[in-house]
Amino acid sequence: MTDLATDRQTEAELVHWQLAVEALADLDTVAAPEAWQALEDYLQRQVRGRLSEVVAVLVAEGRALHRRLGADGDPAGIRQAVLRLRTRYLQVETILDFYGDAVNSRTNPALRALLRGYDTLAGDSMAAVLNRLGIESPPALIYLDRGLGAAILRAGIRLWDHGHPSPAAAIKLTRHNLAYPTALLHETGHQVAHLTGWTTELADSLAAVLAPRSTELAELWRGWAGEIAADVHAFAQAGWAPVAALANVVDGPTQAVFRVRFNDPHPFPFLRVMLNAELCRSWFGAGPWDDVAAVWRQRNPLADAPGDVAALTRLSLAALPDVVDVCTRRPMAAFGGAPLSALLDPRRVSPTALESLARQAGPSLLASAYLRRREPLRILAHLSTRAVLEPAAAAEHQARLLAWVTDVGAEAAPRSHHQAA
Repeated sequence: MTDLATDRQTEAELVHWQLAVEALADLDTVAAPEAWQALEDYLQRQVRGRLSEVVAVLVAEGRALHRRLGADGDPAGIRQAVLRLRTRYLQVETILDFYGDAVNSRTNPALRALLRGYDTLAGDSMAAVLNRLGIESPPALIYLDRGLGAAILRAGIRLWDHGHPSPAAAIKLTRHNLAYPTALLHETGHQVAHLTGWTTELADSLAAVLAPRSTELAELWRGWAGEIAADVHAFAQAGWAPVAALANVVDGPTQAVFRVRFNDPHPFPFLRVMLNAELCRSWFGAGPWDDVAAVWRQRNPLADAPGDVAALTRLSLAALPDVVDVCTRRPMAAFGGAPLSALLDPRRVSPTALESLARQAGPSLLASAYLRRREPLRILAHLSTRAVLEPAAAAEHQARLLAWVTDVGAEAAPRSHHQAA
């Protein structure tokens, strides 16, 4: 084959990927224009702006490579550069598709308003800690997907290159938990822990307090610190509401709830439910969380766990009061030398405190725009327990919660051009 034929083929391949890259610049093909318009203005600017930047970098890379074609005497080097452009195109396409799917979930008007409400609540959740520490709180983009568990693509994570971090905390809520949304506060906890450096500090603190009991136990809990931090964050903002929702998500046959998976960042389900119940017991005393724990113990007797897991479980259960103290009462450099409970006082979301809030507010609890902005997370915590406490009226309680979140979203809705004028 002649050098001329090789050059022509390389140029044709480069042009193919250049055109593909340049086509990504039209973000209205990634998500519908009306879906972009449904985003709060600041969130839209953040997401669209960052995605446009990364595409622009890739476009410039392709054009620079094209200029090299005739001037560079290294065809093998150009060939490798084309392959790198191809790889980077696929990486960028993946992240655009991810955000496009998330944004496109808002084309349905009812779901659009609901997700916008959850955007606002997620932002409130992160700001409750970050603003007090002088850390800028990122925008949140909530999207709906299938499955059991929620998930987060954290803002600031560098996905495609070293210059363009993820533009928003993109949080997945699952359909089955749309009306039991405390998983949202677990995912925002991941973002808070990331931005404050809490996870590493918590891991070291847990290992130190557990090491005298067992070095194996200490290392296990060290590896679970990231998920523990997120669970504790949700507890501190919603009280006992996350316990029942978590139990539904991680439930399964006894063999599954005692299964320890290699490199799994989560405590195995039995222990995770017991930790969440202990958080409530430590701060609130006796309550419905004790019933959840008792049922789990009855359904999943330790005698049915594998021998090594049973031994680790016994040690962990005995250590849970120490774990709760480390997580909620121990001063942390991540929180400016204060414990988490100084920034998020769990007593404000105790059942007694939430019932008092609901009783004093009366009908205005759900109707007042002032309360929606002053006490959004406490109202969410209160509403999230109603269906669990009164399962016979669960449908009505679910409708009230979703209507209230929709009202939160309506207040955050971007104004139309007509309104702005």
